[in-house]
Amino acid sequence: MKRVPVVAAVAAALVLAACGGSEEHTASMSRPFITQDPFGASPDGEPIDLVTLRNANGVEVRIMSWGATVVSLRTPDRDGNADDIVLGFDSAEPYFTRSPYFGSTIGRYANRIGGARFSIGAEAYALTANDGANHLHGGTRGWDKVVWRAEPFHNTDGVGVVYRHTSPDGDQGYPGTVEAAVTYWLRPDNSLAIDYHATTDKPTVVNMSHHGYFNLGGSSADDILGHELTIPADRYTPVDAGLIPTGELAPVEGTPFDFRTATAIGARIAADHPQLAAGRGYDHNWVIGRVSPEPALVARVVEPTTGRVLEVESTEPGLQFYSGNFLDGTIAGKGGRAYGHRSGFCLEPQHYPDSPNQPSFPSPELRPGEEYRSRTVLRFGVATKS
Repeated sequence: MKRVPVVAAVAAALVLAACGGSEEHTASMSRPFITQDPFGASPDGEPIDLVTLRNANGVEVRIMSWGATVVSLRTPDRDGNADDIVLGFDSAEPYFTRSPYFGSTIGRYANRIGGARFSIGAEAYALTANDGANHLHGGTRGWDKVVWRAEPFHNTDGVGVVYRHTSPDGDQGYPGTVEAAVTYWLRPDNSLAIDYHATTDKPTVVNMSHHGYFNLGGSSADDILGHELTIPADRYTPVDAGLIPTGELAPVEGTPFDFRTATAIGARIAADHPQLAAGRGYDHNWVIGRVSPEPALVARVVEPTTGRVLEVESTEPGLQFYSGNFLDGTIAGKGGRAYGHRSGFCLEPQHYPDSPNQPSFPSPELRPGEEYRSRTVLRFGVATKS
């Protein structure tokens, strides 16, 4: 992957900005560009920066180094009007204490680990418990709450940024020093590829994911219940009262969890089903059932009014679908907007929850000399009116 110094990219962007209002400016909007700007400082005083990636079709993503977090993602609707389709905040500070993982990179382990403990062989490890008795999304200071090192790049196939983080041995209770990287790559075909990589010096577990909250209706849209969702999976993992998988791989057929054909998210969300009661809606893992070296389609979402389409491709064996059940209007997001109940949804490709304690699940173990690699592709488009 050929990279160029970010100063060159920033200089090019400044030249384009200087052409405002001219024919040259109009032409510049049809070319990809990348910028890197200050975006405040962390609670520890570390500088945070904001990288903006835009392709020639008007798709734009802004990512900050705190948590390698996507703070905005603008895509066109069927009429060509671009709008922000992810929930978040206008500045870095609210992400420190008020964010339910808006747009974050999650690690070391995405989702829950039951009892906040696991074993590798004869060695038992106690993790930080930050979700009742359980461990969630890497603990009280997971990878969403650290400053990553940014390395922007551009090449003939798009613009992007690599974020790097070193997680020390014992971090949140996990063994091993882990060198982690996540690459966001905005491509000419209106896809955002997210590549994950990690190595370790001791046996450990790694399960990284992206935790974006999407609303394809745009920045002023209400709930996501009318979005039409397809998940090509015939099983899911039921959970107990603490949202820890029971170990069962249950069939979706005949249940509200069957999204094998396009179905509105709200069509069955209020159905009388014990699993919907446990999650207060959808907050479950669907069994994709294979670990593939190449991304395959794991979800498709269509918003009928705007026509926006999101397709999610992944190399992971599972997909967590969360319907924004715990959003309740108490979080004021971009422009002071209150994020109400189910105003965003999450589709998180990953290993199954609690896999370190479930021998029948695909293993998330990573050992010295091995490489953790995973890819998620978010592909954006529009559907014509029927």
